[in-house]
Amino acid sequence: MKRSAPMQRKTPLARTGFKRKELGPFKKQLDRNTQTLVRKSAMKSTRKRVTVADGAKYLAACRGEPCYLNVKCARCDWADPTVVPCHDNRLSSGKAMGKKARHDRTLPGCMLCHNWLDQGPAPREEKFARFDEGFARWEPRRARKMGLELQEAE
Repeated sequence: MKRSAPMQRKTPLARTGFKRKELGPFKKQLDRNTQTLVRKSAMKSTRKRVTVADGAKYLAACRGEPCYLNVKCARCDWADPTVVPCHDNRLSSGKAMGKKARHDRTLPGCMLCHNWLDQGPAPREEKFARFDEGFARWEPRRARKMGLELQEAE
């Protein structure tokens, strides 16, 4: 097999000066020769909001309390070590996707009842009814514990 010689140019390439292309009206802002990239104002940093601090007193009130949901556990007056604050799951309480409800709409619930409230198969109406029953019993106790005045229904 015979190898052929590589192609060679007979005349050299014509040299032209470097010339910038004309930019359209929308691309002028990208032209770095006419406008430098200087920030017109300082970047504003927003302060991260503390979400727990506002309602920490309501969450702390649930510590050392018995379960007030009493769905999966027997009604008792002793403090269960698995009791945590259970948030209301309604939109009217501030609940949204990826967001918990307001901390003033919490009540103490044990692990089993809290799981039933959040992931249980029961219909929403039943869950809301059980939460309201427990919250009605918890609210006066929480008010006494925190030194708050109960708002009377007029």
